[in-house]
Amino acid sequence: MIVIAVAAMLAFSALPAISFATSATSSAPMIRNDSVSSLNWSGYAVTGAPGSVTGVQGSWVVPAIQGTCPSTNQYSSHWVGIDGYSSSTVEQTGTDSDCQGGAPTYYAWFEFYPQPSFRISMAIHPGDVMSAQVSRSGSHFKVTITDTTTGASFSKTKVVSSAQASSAEWITEAPSSSGGILPLADFGTVQWGTDYTAVGSTNFATIAGTTGAIGSFGSSVHQITMVTSGGAVKASPSSLSSDGTSFTVTWVSSGP
Repeated sequence: MIVIAVAAMLAFSALPAISFATSATSSAPMIRNDSVSSLNWSGYAVTGAPGSVTGVQGSWVVPAIQGTCPSTNQYSSHWVGIDGYSSSTVEQTGTDSDCQGGAPTYYAWFEFYPQPSFRISMAIHPGDVMSAQVSRSGSHFKVTITDTTTGASFSKTKVVSSAQASSAEWITEAPSSSGGILPLADFGTVQWGTDYTAVGSTNFATIAGTTGAIGSFGSSVHQITMVTSGGAVKASPSSLSSDGTSFTVTWVSSGP
């Protein structure tokens, strides 16, 4: 079911060439109990028992591509979702700040991975404040994304019977294609959470009936740094703010 939340119809179209996939965690050992490296994710995840995650909310400021786009396409995806940290599905929605055809490109999308991702016909601009959530009732997942700067909003509900509902995420990603992980576009720094967006009750999750900010989940919180296969950093998350809601992710290199 598609819910239209603005006056103009918000159509969507498939993005068959790229995928916002599960975390390709590197073979490097954990640095600490709550700090891990990944080949394609940077940000935060909170884990729980299978079936325990029923909601995630997040907000971020759409980052602007830095400098001049190269001739080779590059991508950066910024999203909230359920699953994917240690399971084979991801129910997610977010925005991209890419370099495509030599020019900065910004758009919103959703995906019920491993099904194809879909681009949402919502005008996205750098500096826009986005608010998104994924909620679950049984095997029904609803993704909602709102551009609070313009008021445009979009929702989609889908049954994902194989979902584990065992993690919630706030992620900056280098998406993938059939050829592997794509080059990470230079997005500078993306700002996540209430301290930067002024969106209330954001960067929250609901796990085992308890709703709280990322930082309230103790040892279940995992800080994720994106690295190359050789271990060099591609994107680095900051520590959480004192209220446990906010952080930044900073681009370091395009990879691979």
